[in-house]
Amino acid sequence: MKTDQKKRLVRRLKIIEGQVRGLQNMVDKETYCIDVITQTSAVRQALSGIEDVLLKNHLSTCVIEQIRNGKESQSIKEILKVYTLKRK
Repeated sequence: MKTDQKKRLVRRLKIIEGQVRGLQNMVDKETYCIDVITQTSAVRQALSGIEDVLLKNHLSTCVIEQIRNGKESQSIKEILKVYTLKRK
């Protein structure tokens, strides 16, 4: 993974970490349920964005390398695993 891309991902993860701490605070303060649900949705979308970036990176680097090295079946298994996880 490129250094600048890694820095952006780490920054985004720190933001998500802050959002999760905010969620904990909201639950502790018994914030209105819809407001908490709205924030959980925002966190889920942010994590999905992280997954998208990681998957794109994996497909364009690791998978290509595996195919070049004759490990196509490993690549297919990994792609199907991620596909199954994303559908849940």
